[in-house]
Order: sequence, then structure tokens, then C-alpha cells
Amino acid sequence: MIEPGPTAGPAASPVRPLPARFAVPGWPRRLLAFAAGLGSAASLPPVDVAAVLFLTLPILVLLLDGAAAEASPRRRLTAAAWIGWWFGFGYFLAGLWWIGSAFLVEAEAFAWMIPFAVTGLPAGLALFPALAAVLAVLLWTGGPARIVALAVGFSVAEWLRGHILTGFPWNGFGYALAANEATMQGAALVGAYGLVFIAVLVFAAPAMLVCGGRSTGRRGMAAFGAALLAFAALSSFGHLRLSAAGAVSPASSATPLRIVQPSIDQTDKWNPDLRGRVFETYLALSEAPPAGGEALPEDLIVIWPESAIPFFLSDAPAAVEAIGGILPRGGRLLTGAVRHQARGPDPANAAYFNSILQVTPDGVLRPVYDKAHLVPFGEFLPFQDFLERMGLRQLVELPGGFSAGRDRVTLHLDGVPPVGPLICYEIIFPGAAVDPADRPAWLLNVTNDAWFGRTPGPYQHLLQARVRAVEEGVPLVRAANTGISALIDPHGRVLERLGLGETGVIDAELPAAIAPPPYARFGDLPLLAVLLVSGLGLTAIRRRRDPGPGD
Repeated sequence: MIEPGPTAGPAASPVRPLPARFAVPGWPRRLLAFAAGLGSAASLPPVDVAAVLFLTLPILVLLLDGAAAEASPRRRLTAAAWIGWWFGFGYFLAGLWWIGSAFLVEAEAFAWMIPFAVTGLPAGLALFPALAAVLAVLLWTGGPARIVALAVGFSVAEWLRGHILTGFPWNGFGYALAANEATMQGAALVGAYGLVFIAVLVFAAPAMLVCGGRSTGRRGMAAFGAALLAFAALSSFGHLRLSAAGAVSPASSATPLRIVQPSIDQTDKWNPDLRGRVFETYLALSEAPPAGGEALPEDLIVIWPESAIPFFLSDAPAAVEAIGGILPRGGRLLTGAVRHQARGPDPANAAYFNSILQVTPDGVLRPVYDKAHLVPFGEFLPFQDFLERMGLRQLVELPGGFSAGRDRVTLHLDGVPPVGPLICYEIIFPGAAVDPADRPAWLLNVTNDAWFGRTPGPYQHLLQARVRAVEEGVPLVRAANTGISALIDPHGRVLERLGLGETGVIDAELPAAIAPPPYARFGDLPLLAVLLVSGLGLTAIRRRRDPGPGD
């Protein structure tokens, strides 16, 4: 059965009726949207085939053409929502299936949750592409301009995804452009959310050539050419920016670093019988002579990953003394660790923090940062009392879960350039990586991606970290338990790295920061202006093509 085209009169859609050969009814339309979403995930790391979006996004546009041609506003918006939801469900299912690996670390307690996590999270996140499709159809026009409507819809929905309910902007649609170092530089201008707008315009551009099953003629060709020209301009900007920066970023006052990656399996890390071996592994890697055989620099900064130490360091003075003993005379250790803080006389009421601690050669231990943006269901349980009665609990089992620290801070430590600390997935939030009133000279991201094994997760995490460096114009040091540890310059280039599952250290000097790029200075305000102008322009076009009663 072919879906009806729009009716005549004031309520008619601005999109002309679809010929029978282009109309897709009901469930076949949703399944095609799901398949397009699945295929779109090939644009994500580690596959990084962004060109697939030149096929999948035009399919989405043509499906929304069918939705926009429905006879009534209610049917138009309902059809658009289902198309967007199925597209998003396919995209997030294929891009986030690896989340289930975390539930296998303690399989006896959490394996039963895998089907709910692997399908439930994508199903929830798919509400945002559904919103994008609805917003797009509200602004839909015949011809090339409808691609702008889709770009507006996705940009708004992706920004909301990064902020609602603490936000989860993982695998934003703009990261397809970040797979290439040249086009990644666009993040310095408009950030990851702005890249969403550009990516949709570019990759959906082939759909500018047809509308309603008919060629858009010279107007469509001109619009398609303009989209390709915009992509060429973005690429040229990136090449020029990288060329001006040179092949290697200059060092920042010769600050020596040692990034330690022990590659300890998550199931071994918290095994009480292996705690001593885990700690000894860190000590051995930290004090090993550099590859050239020379002595370690006296002002060396040693960096261990998130929750590196499988016990409370404040309760182990001998361990603190051992760390101090392997550090050079002017060096220090910055390590991720779980710490606890008493709240009254009852030890059961202690607060727990996912923290970064500092240890100096004289054996002084000092907490310097507590993670502020905690992972829902991983580090804390929303609506805890209610969900615990249903049998749910967070993956990291601590009484009451973790407590959150302060908002973004810049650390000013003796012998260390001002540093912006970010623990684990705090790095994925555009515009929230630094304290704008006290900009750091570098970002430190400690993480433990061992939860996800040898899956796409660590590769996706690394790409998002690289984009934060480009947005803020500062180098980024990444220490991961099992990888991927890396030294990243202010242009997002990986200068040194240790692969997934590799044991070793990175010895390098900290690159210098650059002047704050436009995104670091203006944030998402330019994108907001573009969305406002685009929305007003599309509304004017719709009014001209679809006059209301009395016009």
C-alpha cells in the first residue's frame, strides 16, 4: 500500500507528492532507517569510513521526504519521529554495543543486565535523532534547503544530548569529520556541536540533487556544489593550520613526562590476592631507565591512570613511601585513585571519590582533584533507593556510590605547569574541559578503559579526547590502564601512543599550548547564531510556499 500524498489547501505539505516508486510504507520505511543508522556507525573509530555517510544520510533525507509528504501535521511528525528513532537506534546500537563488556567483569553479578544495557542505552539515545527528525520536518521545504533543516535538527538534538540528565555526547555525528586531521581542525572554530551542522550539510548533500522523486535541476546542482565547496574550504583551512603549526609542536619549557600503561586486566586489578603484584608493576615501570639508558630527569612528572592503585593509598603509608623512593629528587607522581573521607565517627558513612592524587619524593600524599562529572549507573545510581529495590546497582560497588567533586578546576602545583584534570569520560564534553577563567597549559586525562576490553570503545574515547585538545588549543596527556595512552598536541595530533593492550611507558616533553582558538573564546555562541538564522530563513521559505488562511 502506497502512503497518501499531501492534500490540497492550506494544510498541505510544501513537499510534492512522492511517486509510487519512491514512497516506502510503514515498517519497511523504519527498517530502512534502521539499516541506514547501522551503516552510519562505520564512520566511527576504529573503522573511520566517513564516506559511508554520503550514502546513509541521503537515505535518511529521502525517507523524511516521505514523512513530510504525509497529509496531516500529526502524521508528518509521527512518521518523522519513527524514522529518526530507528535511524538513531541503529547508529547507537552499532556504535555502543561494546558497553556490554563492562558487565562481564563481574559476570556473576551483572551479566543479566547486558541485554538491557546494550539495547536500552541505544533506545534511549535514539530519542535525540527522533527529535532531530521532528525538528527538521517542522522546517522542511522542497528542494536543497531541506538539508539545512536536517542540519539544524541534528545540531539542536546533539547539543541537548550533551546536556540533558548530566549529558552523554558520546559518538556525536560531527566526529565523522574528526577522523581526518585536517577536517578535525574545524573544531577549533565551531567545536564538536558545530561539526554536527557541517557534517550533515556535507554528507547529506547528494540528496540536494533530488526531491520528491524528481531532479532539483540547476538549483540542486548549485546547492550541491556549494556544499562540496564548503567541505573543501574546511579541509583547506585544516591543512593550512597544520602546515603553519609545523610537523612537531614545540615543547613547553622542557617539562618531562612519563606516562605509565601497565595493561592490567580489570578482573585482575581488584583481585585481593594480586594487589601487591599490581602495585609492583606500577613501581617497576615508573623507575625503569629510559630507552637510551640515561638517568630519569630530576623534575620528571610520572602519570598513572584512573584508579591505578587497588587500595586506599591514604591507608598505606608504606606504599606512599615506596612511591616517593622511586621518584627523582624534583619529580612527582600524579595518579588516579579511589579515596575516602570520613563523615562523622561511623566509618560506614564515609564519602568516596574518584580522584587524582599527588605523591612527592619526600613521601607526601595530597589529594588534588575529585571527579566532578560522574557516570550514571557506573559510579552512582540515579534514584538510588527506587532502583535498588528493583535489583539494580552501580558497576563500582561502594556504599552509596561515589560523591562528586567541584566543577572544573585548574591545578597549580609546584613544579607542574597549570593543568586541567579530567577523569575518564569527563573528556567527552565539548565546552566543559577547562575553567575559562583560569586556563590551563595542558589537560590531563586519566582513564581506565580496561572495562571495555579490546573493543571500539577505547578508540572512540581517544578521538573525543583529541577533539578537546583542538577546541581548547592545549596539549593533552592521556594515561589509560590498558590503553590507549597518548601524548596529543594542541592540534589533536598524536605525538606518542601506546596501543590497546600494550604494556610500557611514554617518555616525552610536554608540548606548548597555543593561543585560545575561536571555540575556546566563544563556545557555542556562533553555532547558536547560525541555527537561529537558518531556522528563521527556513520558516520564511515555508511561509512563502505554504501560505496560511487569509495570506
